[in-house]
Amino acid sequence: MPLASRLLTDITPLRESPLFRRLWVGTTLSAVGGALTIFALPLQVYDITRSAFAVGALGIVRLVPTLTIGLLGGALTDATDRRKLVLLTTFGQATLAAVLAAQAFAGLSAVWLLYLLAALSSALSAVSQPARRTLIPSLLRPEQLAAGLALNRVSFQVMMTGGPALAGVITAAAGGHLQACYLLDTVSFAGSVYGVARLPAMPPQPGADRPGPRAIAQALGFLRRSPVLAGAFLADLNATIFGLPVALFPAINAERFGGNPTTLGLFTTAIGVGGLVSAACTGPVGRAARQGAVMLGTVAIWGAAFAGFALARPLWLVLGLLALAGAADAITVVLRGTIVQTLTTDQFRGRVTAAEYVVGAAGDSLGQAESGAVGSLTSPTISALSGGIVTVLLAGAIALALPSFARYRSPSVAVRDVTGPPASAADQTAPQET
Repeated sequence: MPLASRLLTDITPLRESPLFRRLWVGTTLSAVGGALTIFALPLQVYDITRSAFAVGALGIVRLVPTLTIGLLGGALTDATDRRKLVLLTTFGQATLAAVLAAQAFAGLSAVWLLYLLAALSSALSAVSQPARRTLIPSLLRPEQLAAGLALNRVSFQVMMTGGPALAGVITAAAGGHLQACYLLDTVSFAGSVYGVARLPAMPPQPGADRPGPRAIAQALGFLRRSPVLAGAFLADLNATIFGLPVALFPAINAERFGGNPTTLGLFTTAIGVGGLVSAACTGPVGRAARQGAVMLGTVAIWGAAFAGFALARPLWLVLGLLALAGAADAITVVLRGTIVQTLTTDQFRGRVTAAEYVVGAAGDSLGQAESGAVGSLTSPTISALSGGIVTVLLAGAIALALPSFARYRSPSVAVRDVTGPPASAADQTAPQET
């Protein structure tokens, strides 16, 4: 096999599964539209208030619905037709985007309305995004799952890297007005509907638990009984809570590069570019048998990269270390998703995937709060350095405390290594388009 084929992300899921291909294309288009609103909403709040605090409050406004509704949304996913649920929440999100566009065209200056729309959108996303992830295992063979999740990560990295730049260009072309961003986001939901509308029905399992606290408690019990799933969640929390110094970027940029806004923008861009390159080169990840050990390794690389970032002085080295962190993060996310979707039974898939989503959102927010608090008590450099070191040490501690996670081997890779690839597609059970 040529080196490029071994290195680049496997696109077999796009070639072999028309259903997955449509879902991936639609999700990508919608994500690009979402990036426009992610750019426009904070800018509109700032234009109205001229307050950095008011802009920062958007994070809390979005986080609270995620934490309160996410797990309940997972229980709803397990108890209903997942395809219909995704379509329903997608129409709801499109309606909210249309309201954002309408208030922008009307020239309203109601910050409370923007907060309300942001909270409602976050609540719908807390249901829709995990539910959308649960569709993928039904569309792909087990050995293609890692490749499918890697392709999803490529979409995310493209959006994160190019979305803000595209939004800036659109806003500039519109004379600084934000209506075009909101309107294009509304239209982009057509891509999401396109990706889901022609999927087969995905009804709940017979005897599915009714949504509610009891169903959530059963899913949490399922997680506690699986040290491998617990290890994947703990490894991710370790990386985000202790090794995510994004809140320190402005202070470090001011200290070392005179507060140049261009340089500050390059910090985030470097992480995005590193993640994009890594997501596009995840071929070896899909063939990795020791997925737990590899995930712990990439978490340690993430922490070490940020520890190095804390001490680096030349701009080229700072950006290189941030790109390395982004590359490690992309692999970590793909492995975490693969482990979660592989080991979770369909009975609990919606709730466990929702828990994964909530853990990711909460970890990011707690990580920014932790690094900012330590940076205020000590210094930004010490905060970034100590957080990176703690991340590396805790990755080792997780390996010692949960040896079954460190030794975990992917069932699909292990079987393929012993028996070789499937003889024919007819032997598989993944649904195909008719």
